[in-house]
Amino acid sequence: MTAAAFFENERCKFFRPLNSSRRELVVACLRALYERLHGPAADYAHNLTRDALRELLFPVVREHLDQAAPDAEQDEFNAPEADDPQQLTSLLIRTLLADGWLEQFADRHGLVTAFRFSRAGKLFSEALWALDRPSRSRQRNMRGCRNALDAALSGRGDAHDIVDAYEYAEKVIEDLTEGIDYFQGLVRHLMQNASVHTQWGEFVDFLDRFQREYSKQLTSDNAMLNRQAIQQNLERLRAVPDAKFKRMDEQLHDIAHWAAKEHAGNSVYDWLLSRIEDIVDAACESKQPGFVKAMETYMKRVNGLALQSMMLRSGQTRHAYLAAIQKVSESPKDAQDRFLSRIGDQLTTAEVRLLDPASFKLRTATQRRKAVTVTVRPRASRQERLAAAMARAESEAFSIPNELVAEKLRTDLRLFRHPIRVSALPTESARDVIRAMQAVEAARSAGGDLSVRKLPARLDNPAYSGNDYEIDLKK
Repeated sequence: MTAAAFFENERCKFFRPLNSSRRELVVACLRALYERLHGPAADYAHNLTRDALRELLFPVVREHLDQAAPDAEQDEFNAPEADDPQQLTSLLIRTLLADGWLEQFADRHGLVTAFRFSRAGKLFSEALWALDRPSRSRQRNMRGCRNALDAALSGRGDAHDIVDAYEYAEKVIEDLTEGIDYFQGLVRHLMQNASVHTQWGEFVDFLDRFQREYSKQLTSDNAMLNRQAIQQNLERLRAVPDAKFKRMDEQLHDIAHWAAKEHAGNSVYDWLLSRIEDIVDAACESKQPGFVKAMETYMKRVNGLALQSMMLRSGQTRHAYLAAIQKVSESPKDAQDRFLSRIGDQLTTAEVRLLDPASFKLRTATQRRKAVTVTVRPRASRQERLAAAMARAESEAFSIPNELVAEKLRTDLRLFRHPIRVSALPTESARDVIRAMQAVEAARSAGGDLSVRKLPARLDNPAYSGNDYEIDLKK
């Protein structure tokens, strides 16, 4: 079936307002409209009437009244009557209605005509609204994919969990691609305006965003750390009983029509699992290294710019010495003595050291050849790879994140409703022992809602010995 054309009917000149002489004003008004109709503080209890629409757009029009594009062609937005904010607001409303951004509908409750975005107007306005809006994503999509697969393996798991895992995996690629584009944009802007003073604000914004988003993306939500668990869950899902396999495959045909059309193979179920595995592999093998490399490139450029600025400042200091010498040469003897005396008071703490010329030695031809020789990286044998895999598995076998330990402490504290002592924590298994040993550290780094108090009593058990602590929720 042929898809309907976009530029037809009321959308025939859809992008004309964005190419007008007051395109910045149009974009600002679209952002204000989207914030009012669909933003976090949108008022869904009242529809947007004509008077409310004028009251919303009039301050935006006055603020951007002087921002007409100087190189724009003559149109209705730069006509003489468009200099009046009232007439310009009315003209803007008529244009957005005529070109398909807004549409009218009957408000049966208030018996008036109300305004709303058309479907295309809403989608494009959301893009303009979100373009300069700080991201609120917590970058948990890799963990979301892993948790969705865990839910699919549970007794109550169904096909919705498989679709959720697939969508989370796709968002992992989107997050990493967005991060790569963000750092590449910073590098381009840095090279265009090569000044550490003008770029310092962007660097501070990067540090804030790194702490808020990218630190989690490189640690707990790292694609490398969750890859093995996701692959294990996928293998377990491929080995589910036939009854569960048939039930999930039938559900996927009902809830994922796009997958039923695109899949290749015998079942949608196997195709989705293979797609999730391919996406996670792509994130680990190409996108994650590209993201880290883009961030390292930006850091190197900022570091080089800072070093260049420091060298320029040191050069200005040397010029100051030359200026002082010139001033001494042009001054009379009495003024020279007074000037040199003041300089001497400033230089009393300076210490001058000279390098020993004997420490400079030329390298021989043999040494130079060795320095430029590129050695071939040795290939690890199968036994060495197996030993490295065993060592990595042993080191990760009893690795428990502090967040999980702190969450378990909070659950126990809310359940028992009294403080918990470290000596009272269970030690039946090795993981219990490690969890008890990490309890104090996890409570102190949990975010401030847990209090830790050292007790005078000692803790001695077959696993470890030390000071006993009491952990409680802050009141």
